Amino acid sequence: MFSRTWSNCYPVSSVGRPSFVTEFGVWDERQTAAAEQIEAGLGDIDLIRVVFCDPHGLARSKTLSSDVFRTVLRNGMDFSPGPFLFDTGHAVALNFLEEDAELGVGEILGAGDFVLVPDPSTFQVLPGIEPRTALVLGDEFLRDGSPHPLGTRSVLRRVCAQYASRELAPVVGLEVEWYLTRLLGDAPGHAGNGFGRQGSAPSVQAMNSGYQFNLDAYSDSVSAVTGPLCALLLDLGLPLRTMEHESGPGQLETTFSPMLALEAADGMLLFRTLTKQFCARRGFHASFMALPGLESFDPSGWHVHQSVMNTKTGENLFAATDSPDGMSSHGKGYADSLLAHARDLCMLSVPTINGYRRLSPDFALSPTRIDQSFENRTAMLRILGSHGTTHVENRIAEPCANPYLAIAAQLFAGLDGITGDFVRAQEDASSQSLPRTLHESLAEFRGSRAARDLLGAPLASCLSKLKESEIARYAEWSGGEHTLPGEVTDWEQREYFEVY
Repeated sequence: MFSRTWSNCYPVSSVGRPSFVTEFGVWDERQTAAAEQIEAGLGDIDLIRVVFCDPHGLARSKTLSSDVFRTVLRNGMDFSPGPFLFDTGHAVALNFLEEDAELGVGEILGAGDFVLVPDPSTFQVLPGIEPRTALVLGDEFLRDGSPHPLGTRSVLRRVCAQYASRELAPVVGLEVEWYLTRLLGDAPGHAGNGFGRQGSAPSVQAMNSGYQFNLDAYSDSVSAVTGPLCALLLDLGLPLRTMEHESGPGQLETTFSPMLALEAADGMLLFRTLTKQFCARRGFHASFMALPGLESFDPSGWHVHQSVMNTKTGENLFAATDSPDGMSSHGKGYADSLLAHARDLCMLSVPTINGYRRLSPDFALSPTRIDQSFENRTAMLRILGSHGTTHVENRIAEPCANPYLAIAAQLFAGLDGITGDFVRAQEDASSQSLPRTLHESLAEFRGSRAARDLLGAPLASCLSKLKESEIARYAEWSGGEHTLPGEVTDWEQREYFEVY
């Protein structure tokens, strides 16, 4: 029998760097206080999942014992850069064997590790899971203590800091559509799977007939899953507002009360990740794919509600009592600037080939043109609210988008309109259409100065290469076509339905 001192004979491996947090001043006072509380309670926890969001918006993690996590909490954890290198189908899209001057991240060479530092303010005990398990989100760093240039959470942090320097704070409400289906059989779709080759999509069954909007009977048909799911989300502290039945068979819409922007992005990542896991444990499949390739399914969108608060007064910067639509000049400038950047930053809100199926005239309530309107669900930007609640609803995003990039892109675009740096182009933005394919959207993104200003050159280049790889694999499968046929293809269903 091993003695209890056996594990102390050797140094803990795969731990970033002693006192990384202290040496580089990674945490603020709130995070430091949260870390002390976590350390005091680790005796009640068996396992901790340390999670970060990859460029595609997917949660990547390692599961640690609580003893190892005690060291990782302040030292960080070594992680492979693989999630930065693979496209959506796990094909290698970035050359990590030779130095890439365009990417300019030396630590990627040879697939060298980066350091992930837990953010103590995101530590959550997951209810009802044995062994006793917690989850914590982390931030990516290079070994010199600087934020990793390919990390996405830090992009949103930078944008929020730009607002904070003006005594402003962006506020975001989430409205997310997704599908719940019943899994058929236990075998995963592994046949033919590999790097850049996804196996067959899960075989599923619809939960109901659909196309009876908000019908209580259909809400009840999924309540055995959604009821306990709502309880889980509330236990995690997420500000759940509603869970309601949408149009398609088993299509749901989940909404959350307004949060500060970083909290909203964290909440979106947790909601999607834990919803998929919760449903899978019970024999169901949750998918945030924009349009699954299943008969009679309707597309799902992600509507990002946004406003800006003056942190000194607590007032909504968009609200105005002397305007017919309740929108202030700051709010109007914000919306105009969102429209002006709709094409060049679209890829950050609609990052998949399948996502552009939703931006089609075939679906009356999905946006196709770059426009805005008061209380009009067919417009890209819907202006709504009154008496201090005035805000912008941007209806462009697909539910599987990286939440840090999608929210950051919209806040970054809107800020120019608030500060007065935005100048309306000669051509009215409303005369333009949104991109119809990922190929078209990538071309706009590549030529965008705003994208590089927002992301930095390394991440902008990384995203371009990831999407180039995804598009190239689809084009090879489709015989060189970039346009989308009438029906969702088998390639799309295999690529997105299970993972997203």
